[in-house]
Amino acid sequence: MSSASTKALKPPKKPVSPPAGTASDNANTSLSASWNPVLGVFLAAIIFFGAQVISGVFLSYYRYPKHWTNQQVLDWLTNSISAQFLFILIAEFLVVLGVYLFVRRYKNGLQVIGLRRPRWTDPLWGLSALLPYLIIYLVAVGIITYFIPGLNVSEKQQLGFSNPSGAGQIALTFLSLVILPPIAEEILFRGFLYSSLKKNLPTAAAVIGTSVLFAVGHLPEGGSAGPLYIAAIDTFILSLILILLREKTGGLWASMTLHALKNTVAFIALFAAYIH
Repeated sequence: MSSASTKALKPPKKPVSPPAGTASDNANTSLSASWNPVLGVFLAAIIFFGAQVISGVFLSYYRYPKHWTNQQVLDWLTNSISAQFLFILIAEFLVVLGVYLFVRRYKNGLQVIGLRRPRWTDPLWGLSALLPYLIIYLVAVGIITYFIPGLNVSEKQQLGFSNPSGAGQIALTFLSLVILPPIAEEILFRGFLYSSLKKNLPTAAAVIGTSVLFAVGHLPEGGSAGPLYIAAIDTFILSLILILLREKTGGLWASMTLHALKNTVAFIALFAAYIH
């Protein structure tokens, strides 16, 4: 038999899978959103604020079986930790649902926004970014207050969870502030919004745009005291690090980890006196 026929009978070599951490490992970072970026930004705003409005309206109907007045239901929504937990739970669920219902219409939609299969290294990346974030934040606040001495850096966020008592209320407060927001906000901002902006903008512009909008969304947390600028500065810097993790890992899980760790630090600082 000739050498040519011998070569023809040899089975083809199997493709060698690239090692983890190579370009193909983060292939979904190269996928582009199929939807119009302007539509994406518009929908992100509608989903973010609309979810809160719908949640508040839905919970306000609780007054009918209780035969409450408008003031009584307002007091319940404002002062009850259970009510505030339900408000956040419903609002964050609607955010995730809204994004999911939109992107599932597009091929690779979930992968485009960073919802790939989790890896064991994702939490490690999130943990490793916590200290750099804290250092950058403290340095940035120091520089900003040097040039703007009047900036109130001690103003607190109006979180609505005041004086929790007992393990049950502490647990609901923890879920409301540490677990639920990182999941929904990462899917909406670093996932859907960032992917939408990145389609037609340079990466740097998409990063800045996403972070600015994320910061603006936290300005109202000053409540009756007015815009909470220190929270906007904090969330802007945090968003920069979160997007870096998104790009590095090709998914949102590391970003969710860092976001949850950051909120854990704030939770302990605010509610340490109530934890026994």
